[in-house]
Amino acid sequence: MEFDFLNKNVLVTGSSRGLGRAIAQRFAGSGARVVIHYHKNRQAAEETLADLPGGPHLLVQADVSDPTSVERMVDTVLSATGRIHVLVNNAGIFEEYPMLELTYEQWQEKWERTIRTNLLGPANTSFCLIQHMKKQGGGKIVNISSRGAFRGEPGEPAYGASKAGLNSLSQSMAVALAPYNVFIYVVTPGFIDTDMTAKMLSGPEGDAIRGQSPLGRVAQPEEVARTVVFLASEGTDYLTGCIVDVNGASYLRS
Repeated sequence: MEFDFLNKNVLVTGSSRGLGRAIAQRFAGSGARVVIHYHKNRQAAEETLADLPGGPHLLVQADVSDPTSVERMVDTVLSATGRIHVLVNNAGIFEEYPMLELTYEQWQEKWERTIRTNLLGPANTSFCLIQHMKKQGGGKIVNISSRGAFRGEPGEPAYGASKAGLNSLSQSMAVALAPYNVFIYVVTPGFIDTDMTAKMLSGPEGDAIRGQSPLGRVAQPEEVARTVVFLASEGTDYLTGCIVDVNGASYLRS
């Protein structure tokens, strides 16, 4: 299936590597002008930028856990592009920790950092762009969540809670913004073969992780990216508010 994003501007947060890079590449390959966002790894972001077809594409830095940084990023992007047609909230963190071995101070720090990044980051980025999408007649937002929002994450409870909150936020926004032609979608992957998961997948738990899916493997970034681009394409307005599982039947819900 081919998608046409010619003359469309797309902002992908957390797109210097991993899933975000694959999403950026897929949009660029479909004709979009892509804004690559990064937090700290400028070298990786520049490598992603250089590898994108078409263009000219853009690079922007921001800490999505910082509301001021988010606002500055959106202002910079809009000044450069005039309009963002699609926002993909992909930036996030995943931290494993032994819950019962933390001090109270460590517990608070883990939760605050995760919620600021994984939930407030997308909320603030979306809010800043929604104002412009309304004025310009519409837009699309795709939020990257996780199957952990549904099944629970005992090794990283703040992560699971942040993604559950992101799902709820997305559906609330879908109802509120549909009259303005701003449509919201959620993609909930399982494990993805990226540099962030490479250590786990190559370690002693790798076979068990791959065995969670009847396919006997984890997702490739391109598989998830294809779903994101489909949701952001023309003709999917009536899917607004949907939550799409991309986990290889490793976790099923009804």
